[in-house]
Amino acid sequence: MAIRPIDLEAFRTRGDGRLPGYLGIRVVEMSEGLAHLEFTVKAELIAPNGYLHAGSVVSLADTACGYGCIAHLPEGAEGFTTVELKANMLGTAREGIVRAIARPVHLGRTTQVWDATCHAGDSDRPMALFRCTQMILYPKAAKSPAG
Repeated sequence: MAIRPIDLEAFRTRGDGRLPGYLGIRVVEMSEGLAHLEFTVKAELIAPNGYLHAGSVVSLADTACGYGCIAHLPEGAEGFTTVELKANMLGTAREGIVRAIARPVHLGRTTQVWDATCHAGDSDRPMALFRCTQMILYPKAAKSPAG
């Protein structure tokens, strides 16, 4: 499946006023078969136990996969919704940058499956593994006047 033309600035402002914007998620790169997003760890993303809240990492990974899905929607599709996700937390971060690299596993007409790996800073060691399935949404057919 060919990627749709990417307006990187549109992706960079897509989360403004929404959860990705609140978390400070930034788009680093969007290209065919790749979505790279990141955020900077801040106090608001730390759980009461003093470590990065797992929900923050899941939100970063889910956003990376979602933006990747948008860039790879099939012809005629108007959007998607996540129908399943799973995360394995392998580590954490208390400061610095956390990055998510998302890649498609399956780009179908009705579903997409994306994997994301999250890393702290420049480390190659994964701090989280994430997989999600998106249901592709198409415009509803117009009903005839007769009903």
